[in-house]
Amino acid sequence: MSNNSCNSCGDSNSQQCGGGQDEKQQKVQQNLQRIKNKIVVLSGKGGVGKSSVSTNIAVGLANEGYKVGLMDVDVHGPSIPRLLNLAEAHPTASDQALDPIQWSQNLSVMSIGFMLPSKNDSVIWRGPIKMGLIQQFIGEVNWGDLDYLIVDCPPGTGDEPISVMQLIGTDALATIVTTPQGLAVDDVRRSINFCNHTGNAILGIIENMSGFVCPHCNQEVDVFNTGGGERLAQETGVSFLGRVPLDPQIVQAGDAGVTLLTTDPENKSSKAIHSVVQNIRDLVGKTKPGTDSTSSEKNDNPGNQNGKTKVAIPVEQGQLCMHFGHCEQFALLDIDEAEKNIEKVEYLNPPPHEPGVLPKWISEQGADLIIAGGIGMKAQNHFQEYGVQVITGAQTATPEDIAKQYLEGSLLVGENACNH
Repeated sequence: MSNNSCNSCGDSNSQQCGGGQDEKQQKVQQNLQRIKNKIVVLSGKGGVGKSSVSTNIAVGLANEGYKVGLMDVDVHGPSIPRLLNLAEAHPTASDQALDPIQWSQNLSVMSIGFMLPSKNDSVIWRGPIKMGLIQQFIGEVNWGDLDYLIVDCPPGTGDEPISVMQLIGTDALATIVTTPQGLAVDDVRRSINFCNHTGNAILGIIENMSGFVCPHCNQEVDVFNTGGGERLAQETGVSFLGRVPLDPQIVQAGDAGVTLLTTDPENKSSKAIHSVVQNIRDLVGKTKPGTDSTSSEKNDNPGNQNGKTKVAIPVEQGQLCMHFGHCEQFALLDIDEAEKNIEKVEYLNPPPHEPGVLPKWISEQGADLIIAGGIGMKAQNHFQEYGVQVITGAQTATPEDIAKQYLEGSLLVGENACNH
């Protein structure tokens, strides 16, 4: 966690990033394979109570018997330690990795807040070092077997959310938090567009601070209006997960480092939070407490429902070309995800690289997925428009090896080589 960390990966011990970075990515993938469901909590707007929502989702799932990890990657404003009364906690190391802080038998927590000598210390880091920290939090923390990993991201669509989505992959589900007023909803639309760029499905939208609960009469007053989150969900075609009111008791519980779900489960606001947690659990619908964690859904087919996928990979001299627009050819591979077989490989010469041409052409070849080292965000958006999912940050290898890694769930991805 030193300020002398490598500018590329945040590793303060490595003399060279090449081999060390591959090892770090392997650790990331090994840990992710032990986590059944990954939920990233996002918001395009600050001050919407996103960390409080993340905490309550994690506690609610843990209270139901699920094994849950809560990862706080808000580097500049880590709130989770305070919300769970863990501000004085410090993780210990074992097996050459950090042990997360245990809040309960079913809930483990990791935050940059645990690493700071003082709660008043500021973190002044640029993007690459943040990327390294997030990589460490995923790959170098002893999360163990989890039913859910809840990731609390800072507001906006900057370095931390991009890094999380790239490292965790397209099977991470986004939960987006907004408040009801139009100003917040407008900003939150950017989070939906962000998920469309990254290729991550949106689990749903939560409308937080939806009505103020009067501490005297227990009636609700629509201070920030109401219904903005639900209307946005209807407009964009994503699920609406529910409303949580602005309740002084939630605020008091957070300041005291406890959760209203635990201290007063019959409270009206607790019931609203519980309803949101149930909706999340039902929509994910993949796991039960204590079930075998090896049945990973990592390689769910992004394009078809019959287990058949056509993958496009840009190639130069027989190897992955790091930028899809500079390749000599495209390898098109028909793969059977159910049988984990490569059924057919063909190489095609692409048309001249002009804006929007290659995504349309790749779609016309029937591709469901493109795997590349680097693809710019505008091009990624074009691929999404044509229904082609995108994986960036792949490492140099033959197309057949990349497809095999994808089928086996061992595909290593790093930073988008064309992140502009």
